[in-house]
Amino acid sequence: MSFINYIKGHIASRNPAFVVMEANGVGYGLFVSLQTFSKISQQTEAQLFVESVYVRDDNPRYYGFADEEERELFRKLISVSGVGGASALLMLSSLSASEIAGAINTANVSMLKSIKGIGDKTAQRIVVDLKGKMGRHEGGISQILTTSYNKNRDEALLALVTLGFPKMSAEKALEKAIKQQGISTENVEQLIKAALKNF
Repeated sequence: MSFINYIKGHIASRNPAFVVMEANGVGYGLFVSLQTFSKISQQTEAQLFVESVYVRDDNPRYYGFADEEERELFRKLISVSGVGGASALLMLSSLSASEIAGAINTANVSMLKSIKGIGDKTAQRIVVDLKGKMGRHEGGISQILTTSYNKNRDEALLALVTLGFPKMSAEKALEKAIKQQGISTENVEQLIKAALKNF
């Protein structure tokens, strides 16, 4: 974990893999994923969440993320033996957070292997180490944010996933609460409480 939590300032320079952030007269060089680059590509000011990875004891590399969700997924990936900062960043540039989570949770080794630099053994190790441990990434939280269902239902679903429940189980629990128990979607709190009884 980096002692710098985030850097907020002017984007001095950028390319799809590296950004220089200037804050209080200091330029910070941060490696970034394509996801983060696309989010800040039109901005002159930004806030990037930071994570440091030591290549050697005296040589840290600093990585920047547009949101804490992506940084958290990066941390999970580098916790796997054989996955370094560069490999994890390449994964985040090749697949979306929801695609990575989905591949891990369904043991889709071939999808992980499709990423340059991720071999068969590493892909299998990622699945073994992280399957069922994706937390808020379970099923892909970004998919939930873009669903076109009732807004209150979406908020309840997002809350359940944030609490650690798998997306599919949360959806079933919500549907059961709405259909079988006749719970209205007008009250988010009531909907969440009713859904919790269905797990």
